[in-house]
Amino acid sequence: MKITERIKQLIRAAVEEDLGSAGDITSATMKPGERAEARLVARQAGVISGLDLVSDICAAFEERLSDAAQFTASAIDGDMVESGSEVGVLRASRSGALTIERTMLNFLGRMSGVATLTRQFVDAAHAANPDVLVMDTRKTIPGWRELDKYAVRCGGGTNHRDGLHDAILIKDNHLAGVPTERLASTLFDMLNRVDELPVKPKFVEVEVDNLTQFEQVCRVLGVNIVLLDNFSGEDLRRAVEMRDALGLSGKLALEASGGVTLETIADIAATGVDRISVGALTHSAPALDIGLDV
Repeated sequence: MKITERIKQLIRAAVEEDLGSAGDITSATMKPGERAEARLVARQAGVISGLDLVSDICAAFEERLSDAAQFTASAIDGDMVESGSEVGVLRASRSGALTIERTMLNFLGRMSGVATLTRQFVDAAHAANPDVLVMDTRKTIPGWRELDKYAVRCGGGTNHRDGLHDAILIKDNHLAGVPTERLASTLFDMLNRVDELPVKPKFVEVEVDNLTQFEQVCRVLGVNIVLLDNFSGEDLRRAVEMRDALGLSGKLALEASGGVTLETIADIAATGVDRISVGALTHSAPALDIGLDV
């Protein structure tokens, strides 16, 4: 994983949040100089994510504590591990290990939780359609988007746009008040302004709520993806059939979205859509239980 300056700032903020101005006043009461070799252990099965950050977390604490810690990973991000598996060893003073512990586990638990839930969604979808992409959304913790999306990749998912700045997604609110019969012409007008943008968008996607709107969007050149929002399974299949009948297979991707769960994703994937976006990957992932045995 590339550790960007934004991620380093996030780590530094987490360290300052925990240490405040006084530092770790509990560990300061311990006998100095005692060394520890602490095992990082997955207490439940799951997909590991965040190990690439641990050395930077140690370095950020060292800046405050002048107490060096060394981390050696025994797994790599994206590994599926069993309960009780050792995923790394932290060598530090005993007090330093205890000071680093919670911040390190917060990052690892959150990221591994996202990766684990993503793997569950991907496995369920691929059982019905091995080619479908399971996508994340922008429903990420503010400031954590790079890490949330990295964790999704560790779990086998695919990233949607990074933010408002790199791709065009024309949603229902952008088209509020536009009659269906004017939808195609309105989209033509909007896409005619794409060349005026400061960046070339990675893709152009349009959200529709029904098959009538979908039929209109299929007429618009320059649209790469259609987001089929809260479509029934029958309507998803019909949209795929309509797209293919128009000779747009491979040219126009279809993305299902809206309330996707582990119980429903296989049925959605079986309709033949190309992509399924799941906000729950990042807004509802429980942390994976990871502990430090000092």
